[in-house]
Amino acid sequence: MNETSAGVAGDVRAVRVQGAGKVFGSGPTALTALSAIDLEVGQGEFVSLIGPSGCGKSTLLRLIADLDQPSSGSVQVFDKPAGQARRDQDYGIAFQQAGLLPWRTVAANIALPLELHRIGKAERATRVAELLELIGLVEFAGSYPDQLSGGMQQRVAIARALVERPRLLLMDEPFGALDEMTRERMQNELVRICSETGAAVVFVTHSIPEAVFLSDRVVVMSPRPGRIVGVVPVELGQGDRHDALREEDSFFAAVAAVREALHGVEAPASQGSARGVDSR
Repeated sequence: MNETSAGVAGDVRAVRVQGAGKVFGSGPTALTALSAIDLEVGQGEFVSLIGPSGCGKSTLLRLIADLDQPSSGSVQVFDKPAGQARRDQDYGIAFQQAGLLPWRTVAANIALPLELHRIGKAERATRVAELLELIGLVEFAGSYPDQLSGGMQQRVAIARALVERPRLLLMDEPFGALDEMTRERMQNELVRICSETGAAVVFVTHSIPEAVFLSDRVVVMSPRPGRIVGVVPVELGQGDRHDALREEDSFFAAVAAVREALHGVEAPASQGSARGVDSR
């Protein structure tokens, strides 16, 4: 596997992107956002996309979500075309914009996917209550989106994406609007949820520490046109990530490895697999 691909062993893949490119517009004003992207995400794997602003991280996520179509190459989710996976609602999505329905309360916004799948009222209420506690908005259950701050709205959107415990989560900087303490708490909770449900995650972030804390692999992208230029494997104890980990040497080593990859400098082989850039 070459340095412009990010793959996993085995036959079962939550996400498989092959030779994907995305061009906006045509003619002399055409803008190439992505070029020759090869990315595989295994079931239950957490992969973060990181790179400079405008490198196409969000565009790649939109291709996986079938919110946009590739100009070349292909995208599959659980061995289906992305469009079919979207219609089958195989994944949950939390993007930068909360996208809440203004006429529904906080609780009703969170419950919406469950209603669409005809989950019983009692089960809906239990799950919504769990998520309201998680995001710290129990007292706002009956409030409407325009009564919430931007950060609070985003927390509701995250809860809605998690409500069905999906096998795949697509997340575009979902914690960016949260304060630091809440952001770390949501990171911890996301680790727990993924461990309990086995959900795979494709996660876009600008935060190197966040990517390292959450991920099995961090995929590093180049400036536009976006390409995968490095993959940093992170080995910090799968299913056992906790606050104290943020102060350990292995965590700082992995952060340094991602930072070096972003600057185009390969980590020395002596740093070990948690630090090294996988350039296969």
